[in-house]
Amino acid sequence: MAEEVKLFGMWASPFSRRVELALKLKGIPYEYIEEDLSNKSPSLLKYNPIHKKVPLLVHKEKPLAESLVILEYLDETWTNNPILPQDPYERAMARFWAKFIDEKLLPTAAKVSHSTGKEQEQGVEEVHQQLKILENELKGKEFFAGQSIGYLDIVAHVLFWFYSAGEASGVQALTTEKFPIISEWIEKLIKIEAVNECRIPKEKHHDLIRLRRESLKSASK
Repeated sequence: MAEEVKLFGMWASPFSRRVELALKLKGIPYEYIEEDLSNKSPSLLKYNPIHKKVPLLVHKEKPLAESLVILEYLDETWTNNPILPQDPYERAMARFWAKFIDEKLLPTAAKVSHSTGKEQEQGVEEVHQQLKILENELKGKEFFAGQSIGYLDIVAHVLFWFYSAGEASGVQALTTEKFPIISEWIEKLIKIEAVNECRIPKEKHHDLIRLRRESLKSASK
């Protein structure tokens, strides 16, 4: 039943979008609820009183927060169309690389987007080093999961935001010249219908990034 599963998300959140993508790939009916994070709904605050953020999945009135936790829950609860590898070692490695993306790469990228000048240049170089590590993991594969899209591809789907943010800010950390393997992987991803359904509106995202950049410049004056 669609009403059994609710996803509280926000259109520009890559973490919300990765949960949406998993729901679509696994064929799980769900109700999507868009949140205004500057004016959070009573339901979000009720179901997620600790973090008060999205994504938030509610299944049969039981709430779950944190996108990686939600992805594993979906895979264990709905066993059709599995996204995590069946082999224990491969499953552990998929979790390892997911943590690398969320705990290393994304914080570094966030630092770039919230800095200017020399600090930003150093941040971009650090992002390049981390992207190269990730690209080496993808080398020789169709997708991170192997021959078809899986858990780590869903997690790494956040790299779409790198392209969009780079276009809007003029600081492009992820280029085809520097990262041909990741770029080819992205081209394969956008041929998948569910992936395209979960991509954020480009111009809307650009406007949001430009607004944040202007706020950053004003604050640094």
